Amino acid sequence: MIKLTAIGNLGKDAVLNNVNGKNVINFNVAHTEKYKDAQGNQKDKTIWIDCSYWTERTGIAPYLKKGTSVYLEGQPDVRSYTAKDGTNGASLVLRVGLVQLLSKGSQSDGNAAQQAAASVDPSDDLPF
Repeated sequence: MIKLTAIGNLGKDAVLNNVNGKNVINFNVAHTEKYKDAQGNQKDKTIWIDCSYWTERTGIAPYLKKGTSVYLEGQPDVRSYTAKDGTNGASLVLRVGLVQLLSKGSQSDGNAAQQAAASVDPSDDLPF
């Protein structure tokens, strides 16, 4: 088993879907690293991760808003697709098993992490 962890900010509000009778919360997170290139110029590199959280406990979905910082644990999943031009492609998706809210995004204050911290996994009840 491969387990991945990630910390990042949601790029847009999460979307709750129902697929074949099962609930899935879809969202994406980003993390930007700052570095200097060979000439010493400051550069930014942003990594985006598409996430799918298959869960019956959907109470966290309204809290997954654009800008919210989250800690994630899960397993990698590869999705195959056919592009509009007919070429085949694949993308890496994090199949989330645990979500922990770290902040409320742009409305956060000094106590936001403490107020919003919520860990949701199969052994927990709703954290709110």
